[in-house]
Amino acid sequence: MGNLGRLASSSMIVLLLGSSGAISAQYAQPQGPPSPAYAAGGWDAPPSEYSEVARRGFHDGLEGARKDYENHRQPNVNNREEYRHPDVAKDLRHDYRMGFERGYDAGVRHMMHS
Repeated sequence: MGNLGRLASSSMIVLLLGSSGAISAQYAQPQGPPSPAYAAGGWDAPPSEYSEVARRGFHDGLEGARKDYENHRQPNVNNREEYRHPDVAKDLRHDYRMGFERGYDAGVRHMMHS
């Protein structure tokens, strides 16, 4: 194979390698708004004094606010099924709802007023 043949082969390899990135980018899944990172001490972190169930409620509240925002619904914690009927033991519902409400409010403030 002469210099011209090697050059053609090298060019073809570069072309194929380069096009695979373009093809994968073309079929990549669309990205929505970033999910909350729950960074320690950030706007999306539950207060450290919360019980485990209140922390779960807080995170669920953030997710509820995110869903309402993405679906262009008016923010209203009382419209969230998981707030009205939490999947926790009856004696834990108060703590869960308190955490949920605070997380929902934090999510609404962050997503709708940022």
